[in-house]
Amino acid sequence: MIEILNVRRGDYAITSDREKVDLAVVQDYLCNHSYWTRGIPLDRVRTAADHSLNFSLYCGSEQVGYARVISDYCQIAYLGDVFILEDHRGQGLGKWLIETVHSHPNLQDLRNWLLGTRDAHGLYRQFGWDSLVEPHRWMARSNRNIYGQVQDPQ
Repeated sequence: MIEILNVRRGDYAITSDREKVDLAVVQDYLCNHSYWTRGIPLDRVRTAADHSLNFSLYCGSEQVGYARVISDYCQIAYLGDVFILEDHRGQGLGKWLIETVHSHPNLQDLRNWLLGTRDAHGLYRQFGWDSLVEPHRWMARSNRNIYGQVQDPQ
């Protein structure tokens, strides 16, 4: 059984309760502000959330951050769609969000974690992330134009 994690820090709270995800906020950010899923429609965001372990960061009743993990809960996890809304950046919320993801009871003792980032290497390195140890063993299959706009190749 997948545990629901709820943590608080001052005016902020993080929950892994799927029912608490504000899909409109997540879709707006991913579609209009991210470099990795520009143009993503709401139905795709909903499907992704439905099949992921979601981490929603709230300030009061407003969702201001998000991350999701795709995992088999024993071997591998993919961390994706991590963001903090601009008005809430610079307060250590991104670090707290990643700490919370890493601390989730169902994500302990995994052999491999993966993520893709263009600009947040410094953040993730603080938590033990690094470049692929054996990049020659990993492959990818991408359709960067799936949402109708060419995605940033980085």
